Amino acid sequence: MPIERIQLENKEVILVGTAHVSKSSVEEVRASIEENAPDTVAVELCQSRYDVLKNPKNWQDMDIIKVIKEKKAPFLFANLVMASFQKRVGERFGVRPGDEMRSAIEVAEAEQIPVALVDRNVQITIQRVWRNLSAWEKIRLMFSSLFSILAVDELEEDEIERLKEKDMLTAAMEEIAKSAPTIKRVLIDERDAYMARKIADIEADKVLAVVGAGHMEGLIRQLKNPTADLRSLEEVPVKKRGILKWIIPLAILVLVTMGFFLGGPKQGYEMIKWWLLCNAAFAALGALIALGHPVTILVAALASPITSLNPTLAAGWFAGLSEAYIKKPRVSDFEKIQDDIATVKGWWTNPITRILLVVILANLGSSAGALIAMPILTKIVLAG
Repeated sequence: MPIERIQLENKEVILVGTAHVSKSSVEEVRASIEENAPDTVAVELCQSRYDVLKNPKNWQDMDIIKVIKEKKAPFLFANLVMASFQKRVGERFGVRPGDEMRSAIEVAEAEQIPVALVDRNVQITIQRVWRNLSAWEKIRLMFSSLFSILAVDELEEDEIERLKEKDMLTAAMEEIAKSAPTIKRVLIDERDAYMARKIADIEADKVLAVVGAGHMEGLIRQLKNPTADLRSLEEVPVKKRGILKWIIPLAILVLVTMGFFLGGPKQGYEMIKWWLLCNAAFAALGALIALGHPVTILVAALASPITSLNPTLAAGWFAGLSEAYIKKPRVSDFEKIQDDIATVKGWWTNPITRILLVVILANLGSSAGALIAMPILTKIVLAG
């Protein structure tokens, strides 16, 4: 397990790098705290993740209808995907996700050592990622998230342990930066700066910080000059409301208008027919793939042609609300969610995760329908 000692002006910082799902990390964290006897133990957790770690049944307090109405379904989905990945890895190797953090907290409490939570709020991190992604990047992220649920079975235990090797992690981060620089910047770089500042601000002579090994290199660099502005890193970027999101709706309206003027009512109605068919069919297909209720599938089909012309609305929100009202989750569904997300089948059988899949897949289907309709409408206009 990588351990680095950094001497600041007023304190010694001991960085302990872990793999977030690793038997040896749990044991080594406990040993590091006992051997170094720090004044404060810092952990890579925010308050909400700490609360879930201490009380896993917090899921039962979730209001799925409120989540959809507040447009937070993608954020909840991302949280569950990360939890699913770690839980499945943990089950393969006999360790619970977050056990190394849990172990650090337990040892610190037993030794009466203060615990400092130094990570940024996970919701802020996810929102900062989401707001900075383009529409295409969001679609890619959603699909890669779904496929990641299937990827765990290919990992071996020695691969999990190798995640703690600095050179391998550096290479991995470089790969992420090439394909998704925004995600890497927000998930890794910003949190490195944030945690370094929080650690530097702790009033103690010796701080032992338990962090994921992927943050080690960035934290070492940032701790040498911890100048991050925490307030700016905690801001959620204002949602972009530029004219770009109106381009497709305006283009559709222009094409249909041209169809009526250049080709007459018959051509105009033909274009409207294809617009309705493409949008309705693909949104309905998305809800169907999510195994939504027949009424939900119908709602997705009816909403999509309208919502595609209004960027402030989304077919998936209406479909998701329909699914939530028709098959309202029970307390037992919230109790089982941690187990259900560990299997691919569970994502479709648990009513809560199925509702999220309805929202996401209906939205993706609606977007695909709008994009497919564009060349069809253009062809009709040119043919007329």
